Amino acid sequence: MRAAPHTGPGTTVAVLHAENAPTVVGLPPVWQRWAGTVRDRLAQVGSAVLPADRAGLLPGLVVGDTTALTDEVREDFRVAGLTHLTAVSGANVSIVLGAVLLLVRAVGLGPRSGTILAATALVAFVVVVRPSASVVRAAAMGSIGLLAFVTGRERQALPALCTAVGVLLVLLPDLAVDVGFALSVSATAALIVAAPPVVTRLVDRGWPRPIAEVAAMSLVAFVATAPLVAAVSGTVSVVSVAANVLVAPVLAPLTVLGSLVAVGASVVPWVGEVLARGTGPFLWWLIAVADRAASLPSAELEVPDGPVGAVVAAVLVAVAWSVARHRRVRITALVIAVAVAAVWLPVRMLRPGWPGAEWVLVACDVGQGDALVLATGDGRAVVVDTGPEPEPVDRCLRRLRIRRIALLVVSHLHADHAGGIRGVLTGRSVEMVVVAPGAAGDDAAGVLDAATGVGVVVREVGAGATLRAGDLDIRVLGPAGRRTGGSENDNSLVLAVDTVVGRVLLPGDAEEAALDALVRSGTDVRADVLKVPHHGSRTTPARFLTAVRPSVALVSAGRDNLFGHPHPEIVSTLTGIGARVLRTDLHGDVAVLRAASGALAVVSDVRGTIEP
Repeated sequence: MRAAPHTGPGTTVAVLHAENAPTVVGLPPVWQRWAGTVRDRLAQVGSAVLPADRAGLLPGLVVGDTTALTDEVREDFRVAGLTHLTAVSGANVSIVLGAVLLLVRAVGLGPRSGTILAATALVAFVVVVRPSASVVRAAAMGSIGLLAFVTGRERQALPALCTAVGVLLVLLPDLAVDVGFALSVSATAALIVAAPPVVTRLVDRGWPRPIAEVAAMSLVAFVATAPLVAAVSGTVSVVSVAANVLVAPVLAPLTVLGSLVAVGASVVPWVGEVLARGTGPFLWWLIAVADRAASLPSAELEVPDGPVGAVVAAVLVAVAWSVARHRRVRITALVIAVAVAAVWLPVRMLRPGWPGAEWVLVACDVGQGDALVLATGDGRAVVVDTGPEPEPVDRCLRRLRIRRIALLVVSHLHADHAGGIRGVLTGRSVEMVVVAPGAAGDDAAGVLDAATGVGVVVREVGAGATLRAGDLDIRVLGPAGRRTGGSENDNSLVLAVDTVVGRVLLPGDAEEAALDALVRSGTDVRADVLKVPHHGSRTTPARFLTAVRPSVALVSAGRDNLFGHPHPEIVSTLTGIGARVLRTDLHGDVAVLRAASGALAVVSDVRGTIEP
């Protein structure tokens, strides 16, 4: 290894470079090489015959290999509470052992021979999927269950769980602080202790037993794990129970078929490919459920992380559980749900969701700050600024279903424009972060380190630079050079973006000195859409607004903010030159889109369509 000084932006001091290729000191054991071959061939046959999203999900469900899982599917599964499906656990072990024992019974083998075959399959399964905490716990329980089966004793699930946990903690003490192990044990204990009485109660109320069992298992597993998930992640999935109920019917056949794909691909690849095609409909259903569930408004609740979050989640779950026990409350909730579904579903089916398929630009309501999103036309987006906090910009991007970002532009380093950067970076693929010249030092450290910390390239650009992202042509109009000793606002990047509805001008928080210099330089600042500088502050000169002469002016400001943004004089000047002024503090998220006629139109999520 060789250390070299770091010359780029951010707080990184040095970079380590490998001088030579890795040296092979020895081969892994033959059983590990065999397991690696099985995993690789499973991934290969999936990639050969399935779309990318399904091909990446198949190894995750069968052997817990999520390396090829797309960012979109990964995030949808997280929000929908389905991530556990890609962490091989007790359910997978139970399905595999059940399939083997059914085969044993079908061919007429005795209990001892069947147990030996099942134990062999269990060991092979653990080797292939690798012994994670949940797999080790499930394998231990499966071994105890097989021992009970061969000795002819009735299997007792709770003693088996307790024995498995005790033995594993003695052998592997580190599991005591492993979150995955805690989640696995909590969910399993809930299924053993709480699920049977819930099933009985639902059946007594007229539910068909298969549906009652699926609903009960999903519900008690959620109740048991929600506090721990909240403590770790700071979120509670509202849609988890419903999503798990919807996907439950396909899990067993998909696990069995996926295991056959892994076996077939290892022996005769074309057999594996044929079987892999059969998994397509099941995988499509899982992805569709996760996608729809994750896209629902408020699909997950933000709570504090740590012990406070665990307590909040536990209280929410307890209150919901207690309230649901009252017959009148259940009937009222059912009537409301049916009424809402009767109105909402036809509307959703007949009308596309906000803001519609032809949106070009969205000014996100992030409070007292800026965050704008431009559609690139190829499924990606360009994000300009992030607002002060991660949650609002993340909500806006989720609503727009943005998972891939071609460019993240940080106009300048004030917190109201850059503080929410982690809300953009988390759960999405970002190709590049763009900043103004000289973006270095303590003010930039948080922004730049957040980007470089997840492997995103950071690039400085100044006046004269051009950028291309999908259908968007972006010209950098300012600043002209390295940052000056003046205000940080005047060092804002000023962008002109050519879109399908015309030119969009994004001047960040540039103030009078920078804007006057831009106009005096003869730069063409005319635009159809203007993001009003500095939230509509009086620091924007009227001559600049007159030179731009936009038809739509977007003001991003916080509701009842202490600065009085936007200033009445600025609003008056804009309306006087014929601009329609849209404000996030009054109109919420505001979208500029192309109407059916091809003309520019504006849609507010608060006030609906505003005529061109």
